[in-house]
Amino acid sequence: MANVTDRRIGKRKKNERNSVRAEYSLERMFDIVYTAKMAEGIKAGTLRSYRTNWKFFLEYLDMRGIAHDIQNVTTDLVREYIVWMLNEKVRFDGHKYKPEEAKTVGLSPVTVNTRIGTMKAMFKFLYDEEKIEYNPFASIKSVEEDTPEIDVLTVEEIRKLLSLPNQRRYSEFRDYVLMTVLLDAMLRINEALSLRLTDINRETSMITVRAEIAKNRNQRTIPIQKRTLNLLLDLIKENRDFDSEYIFLTNYGEQLTQNNFRNRLHRYAEKAGIEKRIHPHLFRHTAATMFLEAGGDLRHLQMLLGHKDFRMVMRYTHLSKTSIKNQHDQYSPMNQVISPLNKSRKIKR
Repeated sequence: MANVTDRRIGKRKKNERNSVRAEYSLERMFDIVYTAKMAEGIKAGTLRSYRTNWKFFLEYLDMRGIAHDIQNVTTDLVREYIVWMLNEKVRFDGHKYKPEEAKTVGLSPVTVNTRIGTMKAMFKFLYDEEKIEYNPFASIKSVEEDTPEIDVLTVEEIRKLLSLPNQRRYSEFRDYVLMTVLLDAMLRINEALSLRLTDINRETSMITVRAEIAKNRNQRTIPIQKRTLNLLLDLIKENRDFDSEYIFLTNYGEQLTQNNFRNRLHRYAEKAGIEKRIHPHLFRHTAATMFLEAGGDLRHLQMLLGHKDFRMVMRYTHLSKTSIKNQHDQYSPMNQVISPLNKSRKIKR
């Protein structure tokens, strides 16, 4: 009997069948959601975020020594995960290309909400499909986010950026055309870079943003100025040397990538002496702001930007301080209270 006991020492005791444990594994749950979302035609970027944010959660479980079992995921565990991300997680931990000063402690509320938002969507799907009996994310609220003041480009800064590309060089002329399109059509960068020859209507001066490249999968048609159309047509002529259906190409005829253009944009900003963080989406913010300041209305802006939810349009209305000052001077209640005779007078000196 003693020999039997000795043989058991240090060995793992098996209580559950493998098939039962596999049924509740987080890996299996992920495969169920991922396959369903692929079948729904979800965009590749969204699928990548599902995989990435799920991986982050599993890494946290591994750090805690918690088995990848759906029954181990409780609301309390999710809240502990959020607190850890906010207060203990090191940004870019293990990233060999990031400098040490960038590896600060604690993720931003925006990043945490992004990671949790993906998990909430996936667990809601599992619950709705009756794959799980309890949704631990159901009562989880988003972390409160600060609302930072978002910079937009001034007219002078835009002119500086547009003056820098040497339009005698193919790549710089392409950059000039792309910046013009981003401003005039208020496109997202991926929408602009995915434009094909067939998306340009020469007769109506309109651009079609196809459903498969639009963020909300709704096709929309955007008017552009005649000057912008002519620039696009000139670029299309230059592209005849390449066999491509796309408009914005590299020197080798491949489709231009976001990172490629973002890096080139940074170099233009440095040459222009612009200290703001310049990125492609800033053109969309700037264009929307200038549209409103020039008298455009929110409903038309909503159609141009391609937002279903009207509240989303308000995120792009970061009116400049000058505009706010002018509006206040024009519509201040004090204008009605104070008679014209009592208003400030110009004093000649």
